[in-house]
Amino acid sequence: MAADVNSARITGKVQGRDIVLSAGLPKEEIRDTVWWWQDDGHEYDDSRTDVIATLGGYYQVPRDSRTPEADDLVDLVHTELSPDD
Repeated sequence: MAADVNSARITGKVQGRDIVLSAGLPKEEIRDTVWWWQDDGHEYDDSRTDVIATLGGYYQVPRDSRTPEADDLVDLVHTELSPDD
């Protein structure tokens, strides 16, 4: 499915990698994209802050994807990308 150039997008800088989240992503895909290093065997580097930039501001990415803070971030990103869901 081709992305609409006018669709919502959220960007982030996570573990030194630029990520882009586009409208229509399910919550689990958002979580997998933001916390990609957990499944790929990468070591966590806490020397820099991981952030997601939304219309509401910048949000720090929690180190652990299974925390309530991580759930809140995924919900916030999903709502901003897909407000009609």
